[in-house]
Amino acid sequence: MSSTRPQNERREYVPVSGSTAERAIALHLTGERTVPGVPEENYWFRRHEVAYHALAPFCRDAVVLEAGCGEGYGAALLAEHARSVLALDYDEPTTNHVARRYPELNVVRGNLATLPVATGVVDVVANLQVIEHLWDQAGFLAECRRVLRPGGRLLVTTPNRLTFTPDSDTPLNPYHTRELAPSELDELLRDAGFSVESLLGVHHGPALTELDRRHGGSIIDAQLAVVMGSLPGQARWPEPLLADVAAIEADDFVLREDDLDDSLDLVAVAVRP
Repeated sequence: MSSTRPQNERREYVPVSGSTAERAIALHLTGERTVPGVPEENYWFRRHEVAYHALAPFCRDAVVLEAGCGEGYGAALLAEHARSVLALDYDEPTTNHVARRYPELNVVRGNLATLPVATGVVDVVANLQVIEHLWDQAGFLAECRRVLRPGGRLLVTTPNRLTFTPDSDTPLNPYHTRELAPSELDELLRDAGFSVESLLGVHHGPALTELDRRHGGSIIDAQLAVVMGSLPGQARWPEPLLADVAAIEADDFVLREDDLDDSLDLVAVAVRP
């Protein structure tokens, strides 16, 4: 079922009161899952959110499957445009949380290796910040092609290997199995039988470029210096840094066709022939 929220209204995520650990009880912070409403997570949340906003128009009046929905905020955003959204995730506590927090969604627990959807019944498959976690990326894309109607779209975002794990083919992130460079993502999608309609990169806009300057050259490195070596939700943040991170908005990121190799994340729209 689709949401009745006006299509031009963006959902606002208000931080829950209490400590970071208390705010994370609803869905445990692992250091990898992105959760809205947590100031310490806000950079990563907004960096993911900008792609959802950019891709949402492709979901207008569509039957959408989000394969790997995580906390569910993205599926809920897509539901503001779609005819219906099926939110799929393998983790049972996650799907329970999504069903409680976002009643406008249809929620199913399932494995992305074998999508629990009939052949040719989906208009859009959304797979945001997930494919880098999968052992069989080609097999997953074959499943996406199977469930999509002819002319249906696959929406994919993933960290750019060239900037996320520079100088190594082995991901530094223990949750990632294979990260992709722009040319590798393009080739993977084409080899799976898709036509790549667009391939964009996420970059820092002017406000984030200023934060990079203010925090020693990289707002990302400044955050990593705080959290590395601490359990999720337990790091002690300098107040100026936390205030800057908490104030970041999705609009502080920009999507561009140029400089793909220097982008932070890749955003692909592919079409099933």
